[in-house]
Amino acid sequence: MKVTVPEKFRLKKKEAIIYGIIVCVCIISLVGAFYVQFYGRVDFGKLLGLDQSENVFGTKSEEEIETIKLGFENIFDNKISYSENVDNKKADKEQEIVYTKYNQEESKANSYELNIHIPYINIDNEIIAKYNEEIEDFYKKAEEVLQSENENIIYTVDYTSNIQNGILSLMIRSNLKEGTNAQREIIQTYNYDLRNNKEITLDEILTIVDVDSQVAQNQINTEISTQQERVNELKSLGYNIYSRDSESEIYNVENVEEYYVTSNTLYVIFAYGNSANTSEKDIIII
Repeated sequence: MKVTVPEKFRLKKKEAIIYGIIVCVCIISLVGAFYVQFYGRVDFGKLLGLDQSENVFGTKSEEEIETIKLGFENIFDNKISYSENVDNKKADKEQEIVYTKYNQEESKANSYELNIHIPYINIDNEIIAKYNEEIEDFYKKAEEVLQSENENIIYTVDYTSNIQNGILSLMIRSNLKEGTNAQREIIQTYNYDLRNNKEITLDEILTIVDVDSQVAQNQINTEISTQQERVNELKSLGYNIYSRDSESEIYNVENVEEYYVTSNTLYVIFAYGNSANTSEKDIIII
């Protein structure tokens, strides 16, 4: 038996298209809301395929990379930069979310030269408390230096920090020269997801800045191999210089400990002075 739908219950073609569009919009909105709920950030332009802007991460030319490397020493301004409202994250509303806790310059002839700017992260939770405890070690070293006599110690500490896309990134650099010992450069970084209140890994940052982890790994491998070739050449000329083990697992993306991210640059840093008396370091620009 053939059933005929009454005319008043039939959808016209135009109405069907409109209803279809409404349903699609609702589905996209639900997907977006789900993504934000669980991942804390989303670029809806990219989600919808509408963002045609060029990704600045992972696409830099060799000239751009060299320029950024040359400027690395100048980024330590002992400040934090950001354009997001983070007042709700501050423990002390009167202070910046990262501020200079210890600021001291002092010298004593034949004993020491001290110039320190040591930061404090103004957030009250267990993860940040652990960060601040580690950072406090820089000041403990300064106290040791101030108690020294006739040791010719030069000790400096400075930092830079910024917030981009809900990520707080802090980098601290310390230079230590004790008597006739080789100068030691220490670089420590702290990366914290303000939206989800957790530490953030390099892999997660790579996802946020839309760089494939294998692309980043290739950049690291190329840079380390290039630097080791340079070391081998200098050693053949009689220079004593820190040697890399390019096969070491420390160069695997998942094992990288020091990295700093800004609005247009991701720095991956291997500071060998963190564990040895050397100022040698490798910086990979992504």
